[in-house]
Amino acid sequence: MFDPLELAKKINQIVSLGEKRKYYRFRPAPYYGGIATADCVGCCLRCLFCWSWHIVTQPENIGRFYSPEEVAKTLISIARRKGFHQIRVSGNEPTLHRVHLLKLIDLIPREIQFILETNGILIGSDPSYAKELSQFSNLYVRVSLKGTSNSTFAELTRAEPEGFDLQLRALENLVREGIDCFPAVIADFSPPDEILKLRERLGKIRPDFYDFEKEELILYPFVRENLQKAGIRFIEPLQSI
Repeated sequence: MFDPLELAKKINQIVSLGEKRKYYRFRPAPYYGGIATADCVGCCLRCLFCWSWHIVTQPENIGRFYSPEEVAKTLISIARRKGFHQIRVSGNEPTLHRVHLLKLIDLIPREIQFILETNGILIGSDPSYAKELSQFSNLYVRVSLKGTSNSTFAELTRAEPEGFDLQLRALENLVREGIDCFPAVIADFSPPDEILKLRERLGKIRPDFYDFEKEELILYPFVRENLQKAGIRFIEPLQSI
């Protein structure tokens, strides 16, 4: 197992160059009703179910560096051309390069919503990160919880189990700063009683978090292989738990 905060520092040195950050593609996407998307390179977790596993595991060999201005210009162009009103950074972990991300969000017109998809590790480890993000009125943060407990988090990400506490703390920090946010959960590997316990923990942070978003698990062949090699059993999707 590894410390996700230490890995974040290591990967950031690979995917950052001054204010620039590595990205591997820009695209329109159908999610959220239509959204302009920049897929970044580099993550501080190693989720066995990750759809971009081949990007996450070789940040040295993929993508090129873009300035915040270049990323903003490209995303705004896609959004205008497609008639979208939303923009996001996805693919890997957007929060690794803090300066780049904050400048990028600042460059997005306030009438366009910026959706930050994050594992929350860095926001949970440093409350000032959420405070800086609170200056953006057009920001929505989707915190993707990797499992439903410390143990499933560790099993699925290969990171130290305390990382799950950082994910929950990210939600606490965001709520404290009044930032529009919501949890999404990979719950396909957890029994009903564990899911219920998570609902109760989330409900204490903010009542509506009890009804978290169920994050879709796509069993690509390489995902299935990763899970089988690790001996992780897939549980049928939750229904009304």
